[in-house]
Amino acid sequence: MAAEDRLRTYRGKRDFERTREPSGQAAREDGDRPRFVVQIHDARRMHFDFRLQVGDVLRSWSIPKGPSTDPGDKRLAVPTEDHPLDYENFEGVIPKGEYGGGTVIVWDHGTYEPASHDRRGRPVDFAESLERGHATFRLNGTKLHGEYALTRFRGSDGEDAWLLVRKGAARSDGHGTPDPRRARSVRSGRTLAQVAAADGEE
Repeated sequence: MAAEDRLRTYRGKRDFERTREPSGQAAREDGDRPRFVVQIHDARRMHFDFRLQVGDVLRSWSIPKGPSTDPGDKRLAVPTEDHPLDYENFEGVIPKGEYGGGTVIVWDHGTYEPASHDRRGRPVDFAESLERGHATFRLNGTKLHGEYALTRFRGSDGEDAWLLVRKGAARSDGHGTPDPRRARSVRSGRTLAQVAAADGEE
């Protein structure tokens, strides 16, 4: 499916004359490893947005407690609409009354390596592994490193949800999930409050 079609839901929820969120540019074919970004979003409810570049869009999940470096933590990940690739760099205030109104900072970003295999150990295309409901990947970010897995399940409400789990040994690098109100952006070094103040939140 073309990015134009995959971004129809994203664009339909937003008034780009009011929000500074990117509307989405042409697909980027730079040959680099796929990207990921984790954004803290102080909306109606504080949460983390976890996004993986899959083809020409960012597949996206809302993670209430944020990703963890502890393999014992199973973090709920609720799928949301695909976002454009240039959303990776978005930081600022989404106006009140707009979809997702609130402040956004970039908590972590970097690249990832697909690591999904079938039962015989053969590599599986990453988009296909997501369609099948289980995908593994290695994050190479500023804060998050190592192998993670996303696994789909059917929630109590009948809707699809996912679990994000860190695989392997726990890291003691001090980069676990922070208090989001004290966390700083890896893009600007600012906190949510500083971004809100600078962007003139009403």
